[in-house]
Amino acid sequence: MPPGARAALVTACVLWAVSFVATKVALEAAPPLVVVSLRLLVSAACFLPWIVTSGGVPAVGGPRGLARLFGLSLFGAGLHYGLQTVGLQYTTASNASLYAVTAPITILLLSAAFLGEHVTVRKATGVALAVTGVLVVMGPDKLATLELTAPIKGDLLVLVCIVMWGLFTVMGKKVTDELGAMKVTSWVTLIGALWMAPVGVWEMRQAGFSLGSMTLQAWLAIGFLGVGCSFLAVLLYFVALRRSESQKVGVYLYTIPP
Repeated sequence: MPPGARAALVTACVLWAVSFVATKVALEAAPPLVVVSLRLLVSAACFLPWIVTSGGVPAVGGPRGLARLFGLSLFGAGLHYGLQTVGLQYTTASNASLYAVTAPITILLLSAAFLGEHVTVRKATGVALAVTGVLVVMGPDKLATLELTAPIKGDLLVLVCIVMWGLFTVMGKKVTDELGAMKVTSWVTLIGALWMAPVGVWEMRQAGFSLGSMTLQAWLAIGFLGVGCSFLAVLLYFVALRRSESQKVGVYLYTIPP
């Protein structure tokens, strides 16, 4: 893997590691789907200037291309972030980050099934060593703080969203090879923001919630999630994905829990 791709992946994983904490901060002041909607709107605003100047819908393959990008927006944007954020209401940031170790395993299996990438003994051994390494780095004291008594639905939602990220990575590999990282990331984010915004408005009405009641800390957390995680980190991830195999890219997700 080129050094630039490695640097991009490490940066993305650091940002995503902080995202679990930032999400918990935002949830103290706003309902989960509102947090997701705002997060995606912020990141879509970052991509919008490029989308406007890059050729519009014809540049992504017309209606068929949009349909593929809509599918990616489900697995890697709106539905993915929605399940993760709702799950974090019921479980801890430590639990959620530890479950991230299942993502590379999912990517390994899916890429073999759908992309024809070979699962070699070396790769399988590397995955096993990485799981062991994560647990060792976290240490027994950290593992003992995991709140295993938290409602299981929160843990399950986070696990489901991590499996979805595996699907997003494998599906996104093919599309990224065709369209490029910037184009895929920007459109996936914009589409996700467009269909999540009405969901956020609905939740606000149901909960009687007003944006004016949010604290500055919550706004800063959402700003970080939108710019740092949904814009910069996802873009860096796709840049690396275009320059390497999805299995190799997925292994870097092991850096998130520590």
